[in-house]
Amino acid sequence: MTADDLTFEAGYEELEKVVARLQEGGLSLEESLSLFERGILLARRCNEQLEQAELRVRQLLANGQLEDLAPGAEEEAE
Repeated sequence: MTADDLTFEAGYEELEKVVARLQEGGLSLEESLSLFERGILLARRCNEQLEQAELRVRQLLANGQLEDLAPGAEEEAE
């Protein structure tokens, strides 16, 4: 499956596994390079998906500004 076919959640989960495997060590140079390459592709795809989601949120907001959604923000606004 290519990185382009993955949902954000599936891509992020695979990326976490790739990072964990690289951190464990004990891999050949070829295995390390292959995993590193896959990790880069996954990270780029996840980043693209996050950017697309942010753009959609910005387009949905009437004034184009992201609202403060921190816990307790509603109470302070009152």
